[in-house]
Amino acid sequence: MGNDYESDVVAWANEQAALLRSGKLSDIDIEHIAEEIEDVGKSEQRELVRRVAMLLADLLKWQYQPDLRTPSSRVLLRVQRERLNVRLHKTPSLKLMLVDPEWIVDMWADALRDASKATNIGYAFFPETCPWPMEDVLSQEFHPD
Repeated sequence: MGNDYESDVVAWANEQAALLRSGKLSDIDIEHIAEEIEDVGKSEQRELVRRVAMLLADLLKWQYQPDLRTPSSRVLLRVQRERLNVRLHKTPSLKLMLVDPEWIVDMWADALRDASKATNIGYAFFPETCPWPMEDVLSQEFHPD
């Protein structure tokens, strides 16, 4: 192996891909390849948490700042939901996160932080736990009032 994982991960990745494609399986860096594959899944999970938290924060802003609702805020909710639904369609295993209480707690905590920062409304005024089923959160028809 010519390229070291620790010193140049991109060169290492290219080399590993070439080794795999050429069938030189005895030369591949199995441990680091396994780590990288796991990291891909973790990255997808982090991206879903980030996107759902953003949507939840926008739903909180919609509910708690009705005077600031505009057509563009409705469009923003629609676009966020479309993007989330596309990601869930492409990676269906991520749907499990939307029914896992621990993941929902994490997403809600991020949403509370973001909504509180954006609105200057203290945490105490928002629900402690997510009040909406994820099915509603992802539904284009749902707007909390």
